[in-house]
Amino acid sequence: MPSASAPVLTASAAERLALAEFQLASSAAVLNAEYDSNFHLRTQSGDFVLKAMHPGWEPAVVDMQAQALLHLERRGVDAPRVIHPPRPVDGRLIWLLSYVPGRVFATVRPHTADLLEGLGRLLGRYDKALSDFDHPAADRDLKWDLSRANWALGHLPAADEILLAYEQTVQPRLASARRQVLHNDANDHNVIVAGGRAASLIDFGDMLRAPLVCEVAIAGAYALMGQTDPLGALRALVAGYHAVMPLDDEELSLVFPLMQARLAVSVVNSHLRARTEPDNEYLRISEQPAWDLLSRLRRIHPRLAHYHLRAACGKPVVPPAMFPRGVVPVETETGEIDASPTGGGFTATGIGRYNEPRLVYVGLAFQRGTERRTIHLGLDFFAPAGTPVKAALRGVIHAAEIRDANQDYGGVAVLRHEGFFTLYGHLSAKSVRNLQPGAVLEAGEVFAELGTQEENGGWLPHLHFQILMDGFDDACAQPGVAFPSERLIWNQLSPDPNRLLGLPIRPCEEQPMDLHLARRKSRIGPNLSVSYAKPIRMARGSMQYLYDTDAQQYLDLYNNVPHVGHCHPRVVDAVQHQLALLNTNTRYLNDALLAYADRLTATLPPALSVVYLTASGSEANELAIRMARACTGRVDVAVMAGGYHGHTTAMIDLSEYKFAGPGGAGQKPWVRLVPVADPYRNPSAAFPDVSGAAAFLCESFPSVGGQIVFPGGYLRHAYSKARAAGAVCIADEVQTGFGRLGSHFWGFDYHGAVPDIVVLGKPIGNGYPMGAVVTTREIADAFANGMEWFSTFGGSHAACAAGLAVLDVLERENLQAHAGRIGAQLLKGLRELQLRHEIIGDVRGSGLFLGVEFVKDRQTKEPAAADAARIVNRLREHNILLGTDGPLHNVIKLRGPLPVSADDASRFLEVFDALLHENL
Repeated sequence: MPSASAPVLTASAAERLALAEFQLASSAAVLNAEYDSNFHLRTQSGDFVLKAMHPGWEPAVVDMQAQALLHLERRGVDAPRVIHPPRPVDGRLIWLLSYVPGRVFATVRPHTADLLEGLGRLLGRYDKALSDFDHPAADRDLKWDLSRANWALGHLPAADEILLAYEQTVQPRLASARRQVLHNDANDHNVIVAGGRAASLIDFGDMLRAPLVCEVAIAGAYALMGQTDPLGALRALVAGYHAVMPLDDEELSLVFPLMQARLAVSVVNSHLRARTEPDNEYLRISEQPAWDLLSRLRRIHPRLAHYHLRAACGKPVVPPAMFPRGVVPVETETGEIDASPTGGGFTATGIGRYNEPRLVYVGLAFQRGTERRTIHLGLDFFAPAGTPVKAALRGVIHAAEIRDANQDYGGVAVLRHEGFFTLYGHLSAKSVRNLQPGAVLEAGEVFAELGTQEENGGWLPHLHFQILMDGFDDACAQPGVAFPSERLIWNQLSPDPNRLLGLPIRPCEEQPMDLHLARRKSRIGPNLSVSYAKPIRMARGSMQYLYDTDAQQYLDLYNNVPHVGHCHPRVVDAVQHQLALLNTNTRYLNDALLAYADRLTATLPPALSVVYLTASGSEANELAIRMARACTGRVDVAVMAGGYHGHTTAMIDLSEYKFAGPGGAGQKPWVRLVPVADPYRNPSAAFPDVSGAAAFLCESFPSVGGQIVFPGGYLRHAYSKARAAGAVCIADEVQTGFGRLGSHFWGFDYHGAVPDIVVLGKPIGNGYPMGAVVTTREIADAFANGMEWFSTFGGSHAACAAGLAVLDVLERENLQAHAGRIGAQLLKGLRELQLRHEIIGDVRGSGLFLGVEFVKDRQTKEPAAADAARIVNRLREHNILLGTDGPLHNVIKLRGPLPVSADDASRFLEVFDALLHENL
């Protein structure tokens, strides 16, 4: 290894060298390096890398690098190509490589599981190709040789504990490990990412012969920096490597401690180099992230990391185990309790299931990023406090302690058996204090009692009974619930306790997503779409949140149907109560129908006084068109371009979003398109002559059209012109009505316009299927031409109960004003983000009806649809639900349930900002 100090080679000097030695006229830019001088050369014939080696390099070592690159080229592996081999010039070895386009891994965000797995595969391809490569310089003395990492001992006390453990427990095992020539330095500045994948390694200056496992350990030491879930990231990396270059179990067990050793060597090296080169920032670029990662890794037991890597490579986490038949530890009712997202929750007696996702684990101790530990790893025996607890099997008391934090075990004891442990949680503190480690308990022997709710983390009195295949040196601290992403690992580390007990209790079975999707494909129409690249199986809703089948929580900023909140208890109670009494049609007199009609019309202009109730917004729009045609005797309908009004045949014909899209039949001759008055893209759009049309149907704020806010006075002017042409004005308020806009209860009122017919749907029943048409007495009388109008479910008792409850909640919880406050917070935050992110071309809307338009270029306004879709899918990965809309598919729309809170808005803005900085 050359010494640290060396004459600085400037970019201008590199340009002269390139011209003199390689006849390349170029412009040079400095590339970061620890020892050598590297330059990116731009020439008319292409891009190259000029490497001017440190004067202290041994020619044989540089030759090894060049020969290795030639070897990789012959094997067809993507790597820098040698254009001109090393030659001596003025005391340095100078050579020319092809330039690998892309960005270094360190500058790419996010480091997804796919990217990490791809990095592992890339490393595997390199090592597979180099497995038959050799060179006399490969067996050299190098500080970055992980099989000799103990050289760093004694230089930095904070790193000595790791390095001492390495010297005692890891280094001796490396002597018999598989060895070959490695790149040996796949740090985050030596990996090139292009096209969203790890494309190449650069800088072969640390090549040497070393244990093969060091390659993936070194990469992991850098790739895991900043990761919320370091073990998950490591699983992806190792899985990719193992798929190309299989690792044996001994090698897998070495990955984790070798990573720590590499990080320790790195911080020691930075510490030592900084003394002699205090101005070289590159030397310390990874130091703080390395310390941060070391701190996190030291809290992970090495055997747990090994189990994770075994799972990543498709190996059994632990050997299969046989369990003897045991004694039921607590006498209680044997009925199983369903506490899953679709179940009824805990009861005072009964048995809670194994492997069950549960919503109850809500504290910070259960949180990691957006994922929560929710998968129950034991059986729960619910019984009164003081109920005796028996040993299920003969065993030795291994450990006992009191863990009295909220939602912890309270009193807990662990018994050791042959090859496994059993854990007993939620015992009384008094009984735990009497337990002596080392004491032998016989099967069926009473050794404790259930604790009270107050002394057991706030839980109802019960025994949590769990098998542990490994105690990890602190058995009482082992988790009783797992992250869904680690479910298969923990199902082996804590298998079903009912394998001991044989009770008539079924474990909660997970249905794989691919099987669910296959069933859907076989039974459900193929053009029924699924949201997001990674679909979600929803199980429960509550106000502004949704919960999937793994009990993971999602912030819903997308679904406008649950207007006052998913499963709002007042609406649910009203519908349940009515369904238990009567639910029939409007041919029978119904006081609730009149009450709802009175309440609804009281929110509208006086002229809009006659109500028709339907079962959907599509049906309501159909009815509105029939009314307009009956009233005018005409057929043609004018609609806003890019609009959507429903899924029925007539509404498809009136929705350009559908008839001009995939599978559409095109514009019918009786449909007239009105250009969208979009202040961002088409501010000068004028309302055309619609003479001869029966109606002008328009959303007060076009939603599918792109969350459009018309220019001031436009809608009022459009209504005036339409009426002058003899057309009826229909306001589609399905998306914007009922206070969503904050400032106004209705969208048309925001514009100071009054329609002849209002169409309502979706939010009107908060998820109960209903819609409405409200019109004038004159139009209603014209429609009553002798043909009966009837909707079987429109205006049913339950529908009216739902509608009344929605109006009650809106008023009592002051949700319109709340929507205004949260909308103002979001608008302010989004407009601040617009100043920082060029991709945001426009921010618009009111209340909780907002749009963010993405563009590639603010001058040309070229739409950035792919970026909008990517951000929406990334938000979904952060458990925030949004969607895209607009004819150009580049508008992200926010229109979730009105109870969205200020904290929710702040969380969204923070995550959105972070995602906008991503560049993968």
